Amino acid sequence: MSRAFSTGAELKEALREQDYIADDEFAVVVHLATVLGRPLLLEGPAGVGKTELAKSLAAIAGRKLVRLQCYEGLDDNRALYEWDYAKQLLHVQMLRDRIGDQVAEFDSVADASKFLADQDFGLYSENFLSVRPLLEAILSPEPVVLLVDEVDRTEESMEALLLEILAEQQITIPEVGTFVARSQPWVILTSNDTRELSPALKRRCLHYHLGYPTSEREREIVTARATEVDPATAAEVVELARILRDLPLRKSPSISEVIDAARAATILAAGGLGTTSESKVRDILLTALLKYSSDVTLAKQRFDGKIPEVSSGRGEPIERATVASKPANTTTAVFRGTGGRDSDQQGIRSGSGLRSTR
Repeated sequence: MSRAFSTGAELKEALREQDYIADDEFAVVVHLATVLGRPLLLEGPAGVGKTELAKSLAAIAGRKLVRLQCYEGLDDNRALYEWDYAKQLLHVQMLRDRIGDQVAEFDSVADASKFLADQDFGLYSENFLSVRPLLEAILSPEPVVLLVDEVDRTEESMEALLLEILAEQQITIPEVGTFVARSQPWVILTSNDTRELSPALKRRCLHYHLGYPTSEREREIVTARATEVDPATAAEVVELARILRDLPLRKSPSISEVIDAARAATILAAGGLGTTSESKVRDILLTALLKYSSDVTLAKQRFDGKIPEVSSGRGEPIERATVASKPANTTTAVFRGTGGRDSDQQGIRSGSGLRSTR
């Protein structure tokens, strides 16, 4: 049976039981989305707990998680439904002999054709649908959590397919009709800010920008998920990640990468590398925190004092470069928009949340 929550504080404590650490404001927003039955759009950098929220929410509420992983080129056949043509063909083959006997009674082709046109052979019905995630969430008799992950990686045409589900919680199939949700799904959409989403989609959702946590909260997350890491090591790695995130990197360190770096630092210390210079250890940790050689070069220049901490004499932070604005040789090169900037640059309030392991 699906579980409901009376307050944001109750939801926050339930999430913590699933090792997901959320701040008060974020927990209240999630609670409002569940009570109001409104989709929740989470935007922000990768690796801050957007996808993990849907997983944890499904676990604490006793709901099945239905996930649509978005990608460039995703179409309605992969997201909504497609017809099971093999099953339809078998159905026609079983009816063939009987149809042949009935058609034989007509003297003209026109009469036979008219007879066939008036028949309903049941080929276009729910029985012959191969459901995909979106339709599965609508047809499910039991409440589900529908996760539309990385919706910004699809084209705008896919956003249009989502509007009916987000607004009316229904799907229209031309050959059959309209399917209204058999239970009310909780809908979570995530975006990594690789492109700007359409106003039509945003208008149908509650919106929250989930940013990087404070240093204090991130230390709590690191020590919770990696219990072998002592607080001092966690604090040093978190501070290193904070410095890196202030640089105009193509990809800033995610929280999961900070956890990996903290574990690596603990292993290095246990392996007798305590006499290794601080700069050498830092360079090794960059392999866990950074994923592009250009970012590693930029970070080393920053630590060597070859570039300033700010981009102007006014003390303004350097504008963050992103995969969207400086794409790698991947399909993300086609995406538009600035994306990936810090929430204070966008004028959007930020929260924090991440799954942890006790």
